[in-house]
Amino acid sequence: MEQHNPSIREEALALLRRGLSNRAVAERLNVPRGTVGWWLSEDRRKRGVPFERPTDCPMCTHRAFDAPAYAYLLGLYLGDGHITSRAKQHHLSIFCTTSWPALIDAAEAAMRKVMPLPTVRRRSRQGCTEVKSYTKHWACMFPQHGPGKKHERTIALEPWQQEIVDAHPWEFIRGLVHSDGCRTMNWTTRLVNGQRKRYEYPRYFFTNVSGDIRRLYTDTLDGLGVEWTHCARGGKPYNVSVARKDSVALMDLHVGPKS
Repeated sequence: MEQHNPSIREEALALLRRGLSNRAVAERLNVPRGTVGWWLSEDRRKRGVPFERPTDCPMCTHRAFDAPAYAYLLGLYLGDGHITSRAKQHHLSIFCTTSWPALIDAAEAAMRKVMPLPTVRRRSRQGCTEVKSYTKHWACMFPQHGPGKKHERTIALEPWQQEIVDAHPWEFIRGLVHSDGCRTMNWTTRLVNGQRKRYEYPRYFFTNVSGDIRRLYTDTLDGLGVEWTHCARGGKPYNVSVARKDSVALMDLHVGPKS
């Protein structure tokens, strides 16, 4: 490692203690970023200060954050989201079908709006794209995280989450539909003047095994004036249908099909 004047090292440490990033200090003093990081690590070790990764977690820093983006991300998480939280491996994953690139972009954008600091990456699998944001603090933002599958444990919103959903209900509905729902075309036949004619009509489905998550969806629809019905398939009551014309029009206006 190149030797630097001790005064430069002391100046670097002083800037770091003022809150400047390693990158900013390296650029200001024309010193390699790795050298600045090593100086900081050695200084912490000598002073007995444990390393704490910087965070912009709204729960831990009490900063304001993008509530509409959070409502949408909450819907995605409850549907197709998963948090990994164990030693040296912490991230939020949202799983999206690869054929819906706009949804993938929206999931990544929501993560970045809620917590800009963590690294966000995409991992491609067969027919699926996993959008991942790396920080242990997603567990702070989604207290529903816990051991086991979501439908095997109680899922209830904290009061502060419910306030956000109440303020931004369509974003929450859009996240749920984009994760575990779809807009599809149904058809039926009717006798008109003695002739049987085929009619097609749009319909929204939401499917989730968790009764708690389905209830969060339907309670929010009730508040928005959207009519819905349970639709059992194969004897399993996991589907919620929105088929009435006025209600579908509302869903089309605020949610729309995946893309």
